[in-house]
Amino acid sequence: MTMRPRARWSRGLLALSTALAVGLAGYCGTRPAGAGTSAATAAAVRLAAASGPAAAGLCSSKTHPRLAAGIARGIAGALRGRSSVVALTVDDPAEQITCAYHTWWRFPSASVVKVIILGTLLRELQARHQHIGPGQAALARIMITQSDNHAATVLWNDVGPARLQGFLTAAGMNHTVLDPDGFWGMTLVNAHDEMVLLRLLVTPNKVLDRASRAYALRLMASVIPAQRWGVPAGAPANVTVHVKNGWLPVPSLWVINSIGDFTQAAGAYSIAVLTRDNPSMAYGVDTVERVASPVNRGLAAYARWAARGSPRG
Repeated sequence: MTMRPRARWSRGLLALSTALAVGLAGYCGTRPAGAGTSAATAAAVRLAAASGPAAAGLCSSKTHPRLAAGIARGIAGALRGRSSVVALTVDDPAEQITCAYHTWWRFPSASVVKVIILGTLLRELQARHQHIGPGQAALARIMITQSDNHAATVLWNDVGPARLQGFLTAAGMNHTVLDPDGFWGMTLVNAHDEMVLLRLLVTPNKVLDRASRAYALRLMASVIPAQRWGVPAGAPANVTVHVKNGWLPVPSLWVINSIGDFTQAAGAYSIAVLTRDNPSMAYGVDTVERVASPVNRGLAAYARWAARGSPRG
């Protein structure tokens, strides 16, 4: 995804594809005992992905357990039979519903890291008491709304690794790992930290002020139609969708990631879905949308029901 010399990029892809080949053990940050163990672990991950998760425990809510259970069944059904390796998080504070699946597994970020780049830039400008200039604003806009790689590389280099790490630390994204060779698309992310980032954009905090949060959300709400796939699937028209997607072949199986905030009168909820080992981009997009759709549709149906009365459970 990064615009770097072809030879270095090819080496980076080779290194990443090798890392992916070690399977779950490598992505959890532990070293596999040997080649046989790695192969067995990878096979187990593929088998688990194909069989799909059990609905029990996927989603929870003290106030609306039936709604949470219905959404969980939808997610479990969406993943059944898929070959994709998937991690996800959902958080709706208004309805007190959370969903989590493989939240600590690491995935190459692809272009969802561009939200981290933007957050780092905005935090740096805050510290200097400066407004974003026209040049940086133009780069930030096409980086988010069109997923422009050159713009991302320029801003990534402008803010630099120390400030990027400073943003991650301040945000509490302690399990996100910047690529040591500077390939922003190979930053390792997980669903837990991506949810931390999404909630950072929609709640008051000490990392990004109100103006910075509003700026980032405006850009994510203005993503071009061709890139508004993924977690927006099933979202109703009365919800404003703020989305950023990422896609990357490494080298033949696809990483497809999608993160989004959904704002409405009742508050904001957030969805992050990370996937890898997709046989094609279309397959990965379909996996993400199958997962996100029951979340958006379930919450929308509950909102309509609540508007007509006082549902319980």
